[in-house]
Amino acid sequence: MRLRCALLDDFQNAATTAADWSSVADRVEVVPFTEHFADEDDLAAALVGFDCVVTLRERVAFPASLLGRLPRLKLIVATGMRNSVIDHGAARAHGITVCGTESSSTPPVELTWALILGLARGLVAESTALREGGPWQSTVGADLHGRTLGLLGLGRIGSRVAQVGLAFGMDVVAWSHNLTRERTDEAGVRLAASKAELLAAGDFVSVHLALSDRTRGLLGAAELALLKPTAYLVNTSRAAIVDQGALLAALREGRIAGAGVDVFDVEPLPAGHPMRTAPRLLATPHLGYVSRANYARYYGQAVENIRAYLDGAPIRLLG
Repeated sequence: MRLRCALLDDFQNAATTAADWSSVADRVEVVPFTEHFADEDDLAAALVGFDCVVTLRERVAFPASLLGRLPRLKLIVATGMRNSVIDHGAARAHGITVCGTESSSTPPVELTWALILGLARGLVAESTALREGGPWQSTVGADLHGRTLGLLGLGRIGSRVAQVGLAFGMDVVAWSHNLTRERTDEAGVRLAASKAELLAAGDFVSVHLALSDRTRGLLGAAELALLKPTAYLVNTSRAAIVDQGALLAALREGRIAGAGVDVFDVEPLPAGHPMRTAPRLLATPHLGYVSRANYARYYGQAVENIRAYLDGAPIRLLG
């Protein structure tokens, strides 16, 4: 019997063309799902006939309650080498193997700068006005050179964002709970004495932290109040790091110049969600990881994982 494999959240219908699946074609039936399943009952009904699932990032949770309803499921391939929404203990208890894939830090770095530049130069408003016959030049752009870029996190992604900021001639300052001066010196940036100091100094503040108990809600109303009224906040990391209600209030009341957001508390974003209509917001639908090269890595390694599992020697095990 061929293994049936579901490809979840294949919004662009790209998973089967991003990689070569021919090496498992005789042993695997691949079924893409281009629509998101937000309800556990719908997801369970859709997946009950599958042996394998390839899930895109952390958009779909696999709690014990769901895994118990999928008796046929034997393999989950997560895109990325960390997935906090899969119950790994429950997977082991049900005899389900969980594997991951590598993920490049390049696409989120590039998207971060797309958002920063789009905000600074009012690109969406100016492009829309030009196309629709609106005013010729209606905004005055914010400069990057000589301004302060504050980075919350200086890891794999944050350090590369820092290098671009330095190339623009920005004063780059970084902070996180465990960040050391040795690390900031190595990156050629300044170490902020505190989170408050970074927020107060930043003309552009960008979030590059992993979500954890310590970082959840790290930026609430009190922290956002420390930002300059001319400052821009960018979040391509995780929505829960920034209090969403507090951010919406700051945008609506004009207490910050704007925000660039690629991550949301609910994804895909519902039609009536307030983030869709918030002023001063440049928003993208979680495009941080979405690039041709990254998809080729995700799905190419997913094929490798499935083939290794079928051969009895699973690789890139998680949990």
